[in-house]
Amino acid sequence: MRKLSALLLAVVLALLTAPAAHAADNGNWSVFPASSGTAAQRPYFYLSANPGTTLDDKVTVANKTSAPLTFRLYGADAYNTERDGGFAVRTEKERQTGVGAWTKPARTSVTVPARSSVTVPFTLAVPSDAEPGDHVGALVALDDRVAPGPAANGKVAVGIQQAVGARVYLRVGGPTVPALAVENVSLSQHRPLVPGVGASRTDITYTLHNRGNVTLNPAVRLSATGLFGRTLLGRGLAKVPSELLPGQRVTLTEAWHGSPQLDWGDVKLTATAKGTSGSGGASFLALPWLALAILLAAAAAFTGHRVLRRRAAARA
Repeated sequence: MRKLSALLLAVVLALLTAPAAHAADNGNWSVFPASSGTAAQRPYFYLSANPGTTLDDKVTVANKTSAPLTFRLYGADAYNTERDGGFAVRTEKERQTGVGAWTKPARTSVTVPARSSVTVPFTLAVPSDAEPGDHVGALVALDDRVAPGPAANGKVAVGIQQAVGARVYLRVGGPTVPALAVENVSLSQHRPLVPGVGASRTDITYTLHNRGNVTLNPAVRLSATGLFGRTLLGRGLAKVPSELLPGQRVTLTEAWHGSPQLDWGDVKLTATAKGTSGSGGASFLALPWLALAILLAAAAAFTGHRVLRRRAAARA
């Protein structure tokens, strides 16, 4: 069979969450705000503007390799990934509606000589009808080269493109409203057939929703109570996005190891951030499958016995 070839555009964005002194970097090139005189190096673009105004700034692309590199420059909107809430940006071909649509580099293609850098001016035009609050995105330098990747089953050749982006944090003037909600809490219980002969676990899935217009740094606490209000669990969660962008929803799952094998109670998740909080929960009934089967069989037998007695009495 003739080998097929296809291009998988895997844009790997080095949008660092490392200390503020570092630029976005993948080891071969970096992208960062241009230095402004004697001012300290900015790790990201922190901008503010009113609707209908235009900002001017510059971005620097530094080539760390021993050969020239050619990049495509473009603005991109940021979002939280569905899997873990990580920071990500739209690809060049995706539709941009915020910072990505408003940002226009003076040059969309730039060649950077080996071990040197090039600074490119850009404008950020905020529409007159822009919503107040935070708008987050990035200025991205996409490598024009397509690196060869592994073939899948010897039939599909995969190519990879890499990109690095410097984050853009824009605040548009107007009222700011922080709002955070916990939604769609559900439980999936995993228990042994016979109580006490194996480990139990409850997977708690929930959606963290930024309903406001400012970026939030949320913290989430998980608690659980059993029969008669007994406290079963109380702890903070580590797998929470460090930044939850305005309007974004992230669905997360937390494992509760050693959850009850025989109990009835409630699980509650409380999310807090500066100026706002929200909570959500769900009830659970922990009943071993063997015990449940016995109870159902006993109930069925009792019901059948009563039906038979009534029929016998009717015939008599």
